[in-house]
Order: sequence, then C-alpha cells, then structure tokens
Amino acid sequence: MPYATRDAIQRLRDQIPTFRCIVGCTDCCGPVTASSEEVARLPVKSDAEHAAALADLSCPYLGKQGCEVYEERPLICRMFGTTPSLRCPNGQRPVYMLDESVEKEIHHFLRSTRQVLI
Repeated sequence: MPYATRDAIQRLRDQIPTFRCIVGCTDCCGPVTASSEEVARLPVKSDAEHAAALADLSCPYLGKQGCEVYEERPLICRMFGTTPSLRCPNGQRPVYMLDESVEKEIHHFLRSTRQVLI
C-alpha cells in the first residue's frame, strides 16, 4: 500500500470519535464496501465465507464475540454512530460527533479509491 494512502487512512481514522457500543450489538454490522487498501489490512476470507455473510446480510468478520477485526475495521465501520447520516439504531454516540468537514473528506477518499464489498 502506498505510504500516502496508508497515512491518509490513519489520519482519517484518528479524527473519527469513538464511543462505547452496547455489548453484543451488531446492528450496524453488515455488508459494506471499503477501499482495497483497507481490505488489504484484513485477514483473507474465503469466497464461501464472503458468500455466507452476504446471504445473511452480515459481515464475514463478524464472529460470535463481535467484530474480529475491530482495530483494523474500515473507515465506514468506524463512522457508524458518529455522524447524523449514519446514526446508531440504539442511540449510542460519542460526546462530540464527527466533524462535518472530516466526514466529507472521508467520503471523498472512499469515492476516489477502488471499493471492495466485504
């Protein structure tokens, strides 16, 4: 992965506020697209694992204990619950929501990179 892209992903990740989800909740876990650069950081899943997750409208990285790649989860997953456009269905949120300019920058990054369904 080019350093500029890796640095951009890290810089954007660092600006997304965090909050505590409800233990066991997976309401915002489902099929999403992520940049190929982000997907390259994740463990390889088989075509069968991807197909099974998609058939269940789930994520192949969602295990019995929750997200198996939480520390490396893609930007879109990190944004859930942090912005009015991606609200938590259970009302959880950070103290301060994602800055609108950062959200726009993330969406621009996602539009400008090759997206992969995970």
